[in-house]
Amino acid sequence: MELERINWFRFSSVQAVYPLAGTLIPWFAALAMLCMTAGLYIGLFAAPTDYQQGDAYRIIFVHVPAAWMSMFLYVVMAGWAGLGLGLNARPSLMMAQAVAPTGAMFTFLALLTGALWGKPTWGTWWVWDARLTSELILLFQYLGFILLQAAIDDRRRADRASAVLALVGVVNVPIIYYSVRWWNTLHQGASVSMTATPKMAATMVTAMLLMALGFWMYSIAVTLTRMRCVILERERQTSWVQEMKVS
Repeated sequence: MELERINWFRFSSVQAVYPLAGTLIPWFAALAMLCMTAGLYIGLFAAPTDYQQGDAYRIIFVHVPAAWMSMFLYVVMAGWAGLGLGLNARPSLMMAQAVAPTGAMFTFLALLTGALWGKPTWGTWWVWDARLTSELILLFQYLGFILLQAAIDDRRRADRASAVLALVGVVNVPIIYYSVRWWNTLHQGASVSMTATPKMAATMVTAMLLMALGFWMYSIAVTLTRMRCVILERERQTSWVQEMKVS
């Protein structure tokens, strides 16, 4: 038991996290490529055409998983930030910093594909719908986190300030999720629910879940890659980074 505890706490050091991330990146990248390829193929070619929207609905195989990831990654980012703030764990704060750009990208992708879907469905690119508006606020929260990290020169102060911002912003995630229930909105309800039978064909659900899994694997691969960059940037003056550059 003591040996397991020592091995676990070994990864509280950025020097140990750096090579581990490098080992894991190719595996998650390969899984992401496999899942997204399969998901897109099923969604674009195997899934049936919707009787109301025609083939225009197929954008949901990107839009819905991207929206899921935008919310999930914010919770992950806030979780790492809170862990780093509470335990003064530098790797956790670095991980929060590494997650933020990917979360912002998926939030932007969800808004963009939502607009492309909204034009043929609602007849307009954008409405100040409760879910769309709260999702736009989520994008601003991600950007605020990223800009706050860049605006403060003192790294510890930047980590603390951005961590507090991330934790406060978590309140927006349930607002996004439940907005279609709490307010009258043009946006449709959940496409897939864990508490109800899916309202779409099995092939559609399969494609959507494969895309969501692919996006998740992609997020891990990209976050670990960015984590390695953050470590090198912050630890560039340390002896182990200098030795690694020489070798």
